[in-house]
Amino acid sequence: MDYELEHQYVDTNGIRLHVVQCGPADGPLVILLHGFPEFWYAWRQQLQPLAAAGYRVWAPDQRGYNLSDKPRRVADYRIDTLARDVIGLLDAAGQQQAIIVGHDWGAAVAWHLAAHYPGRIIKAAVLNVPHPRVMGRTLRRSLEQLRKSWYIFFFQLPWLPEWLVRRNSWWAGRQALVQTSRRGTFSTAELAQYEAAWQQPRAMRSMLNWYRAAVRAPRQMSATGRVLVPVHIIWGVKDAFLKRQMAEQSLMLCEQGQLTYLPASHWVQHEEAEAVNALLLRFFEA
Repeated sequence: MDYELEHQYVDTNGIRLHVVQCGPADGPLVILLHGFPEFWYAWRQQLQPLAAAGYRVWAPDQRGYNLSDKPRRVADYRIDTLARDVIGLLDAAGQQQAIIVGHDWGAAVAWHLAAHYPGRIIKAAVLNVPHPRVMGRTLRRSLEQLRKSWYIFFFQLPWLPEWLVRRNSWWAGRQALVQTSRRGTFSTAELAQYEAAWQQPRAMRSMLNWYRAAVRAPRQMSATGRVLVPVHIIWGVKDAFLKRQMAEQSLMLCEQGQLTYLPASHWVQHEEAEAVNALLLRFFEA
């Protein structure tokens, strides 16, 4: 059976997040955290399968994105603040613990939660983003990764990145998805959904502020240490942004970790939805 997608607004950590919810009300809570430049819609192929398996699934627009609140200061997007937004969602759901699944920036938040709030996290699945310590170390030592991460440094500029992304009906935003994914992954209709989210007032500036906050407060990222809760790293091996070797190095920082490679790009849950869903359910139920 298909569950209704319930669009709710949830107060957490001093802001209000738009959260799409589905699945049985009494099911174990799973929170899906999207990355850049996406929003809750990034999980459209995971929501129903997880709900059908008996889980209560929440997919928020994280702060700064789509219909959620968009604080104005760069400091409002530091990693621990983003993590505390998620802890507030657990509290709002009346749950002491939840399973966390994150992709891209959502995976960075999932790493932070698993390392710093282990009492609140049952398990964490991270998709195509390495452990923060591995990311920082690789950026310092690898010219190849520096080249792949050029956009992080470009996003530090004031106003220019927002202007360029917005030009020609969001051409650069659409190309960021289409040119780095398997052909046909993002349809014209799906790209229109993303454009509508990017057009929300102050959305693109707020989305880019995640990158600005990370560079301005690097110690919050590097402070993440060894992870004790169970972690499953799912990694598309054709990632245009991140070196594959970082997945294996991240696994070494997990007390209870596993790693699965899939023949996909950075947008792994889109391109290999059935495989990702099967891996997630097996991990949840183990």
